[in-house]
Amino acid sequence: MQTLFDRSARKRTVSLTVNADLYAKARAAGINASRVAEAALAQALAAHQAERLRAEIRQDIDVLARYVAEHGDPAAELREMFEAGNAA
Repeated sequence: MQTLFDRSARKRTVSLTVNADLYAKARAAGINASRVAEAALAQALAAHQAERLRAEIRQDIDVLARYVAEHGDPAAELREMFEAGNAA
């Protein structure tokens, strides 16, 4: 399975805009905002990639359904072929 991102890549300083009160309370509670932001970004990226994959699979299923509607089910044809071969 391919990883979402290179966890050993160097850190990069970025600027994020967050609610000042939320940040102050999180910081006072000892919450590492960078770690939380990184985890949230990883989770959002995973969700995005999963949705893209689901969309690709839906598209592939639609293409297969159109093919079967137009040409018949290739699996059924194979079953018939093997069943005919076993009957002989």
